[in-house]
Amino acid sequence: MQFVAFHLMPWPHLPADFAEQYESAWITCPNSLYDRQEGHLLYNRYLDELEYAEQLGFDVIGVNEHHQNAYGMMPSPNIMAACLARRTSRAKLLVFGNALPLYDHPLRVAEEIAMLDAVSGGRVISGMVVGLGAEAYSYEINPTLFRERFREAHDLIIRAWTEDGPFHFQGKHYDFRFVNPWPRPMQQPHPPIWIPGSGSIETIEWVAQHRYTFVAIPFSPLKVVKDHFDTLRAYAWEKLNYEVSPEKVGWPAFIYVAETDEQARQEFEEPVWYLAKKLLRMPREYMFPPGHTSVPSLLKVAGQDRRFITTLSSWQEVEEGQYVICGSPKTVLQKLREGIKSLNCRILLTAFQLGNMPHHLAMKNMELFAREVMPSLREEFP
Repeated sequence: MQFVAFHLMPWPHLPADFAEQYESAWITCPNSLYDRQEGHLLYNRYLDELEYAEQLGFDVIGVNEHHQNAYGMMPSPNIMAACLARRTSRAKLLVFGNALPLYDHPLRVAEEIAMLDAVSGGRVISGMVVGLGAEAYSYEINPTLFRERFREAHDLIIRAWTEDGPFHFQGKHYDFRFVNPWPRPMQQPHPPIWIPGSGSIETIEWVAQHRYTFVAIPFSPLKVVKDHFDTLRAYAWEKLNYEVSPEKVGWPAFIYVAETDEQARQEFEEPVWYLAKKLLRMPREYMFPPGHTSVPSLLKVAGQDRRFITTLSSWQEVEEGQYVICGSPKTVLQKLREGIKSLNCRILLTAFQLGNMPHHLAMKNMELFAREVMPSLREEFP
């Protein structure tokens, strides 16, 4: 098992009437709601939480990229990873991931990941992501070109890491006369690559073709995550004649551990609803601009059994769908044990701070999980 302590770095100070006053926490959410001094404190607090995760024994600490929103204040995950590279010594650093279609100069990603790998002593995991539809609005990128820009940028980065330069890269979207990056990654042939996905057919098939690690995007019910993994495994076996190992799939299980089941719900329910009803608030067209997602993939993610967490209205729905894993150490251990067996996965990616959860509860959550849950899972799933 690989245990990943992941962080979204959300803005926890949206007004109580936010859902009534604003249509979205993304793109058009006015940055007048951001407070400079609070932002300074938050970034340092969130970095403290990730550094503490290494001390508690987590294998990986992770950051990601989003733009112009209150949901996750990390327009540059590479900067966050650079902060962590010098303050940690053992845990792998997951940049999950760089949104490649947003870059007119994706060679910059190759250079920065190589720098991080050198500084950290070869501890970087490079996540590469197509990006949400909302990011197309933030950077004014034609959403119909997202996937082909992603694939071409990926090819450029891999060649930059693995081929001796200088050489000429010429594609439809990118043309670099000289590809000759200094430095080069410490890990050979390149850092491990993890791909997040919401279940689109194109992403799943592309991941299988490259034999990369696939991690589902969070806030969907457990049965939807299982469907993603089943689709990946079926395509790899039937079309490519190989078996996807448990080490190549990751479950984003958002976890809260407290002394009792009742206390866990009492402490966790407000942050979950803050996330679902405020931070994830956006018009549907922001998430699915025309051309960003294929029709077959849109049909695949539609339906009553694929409800996103934003559509829920009761805690019973949250728990029955296992959108989050919440309870006493005994309860959380049992739920995770059953989920890992059902999914046949060996990566558990979770954020121990969610929504507007205060610092002391995030730290307690990590401590209880590391002390009361993680050792048993390591023993059962070595």
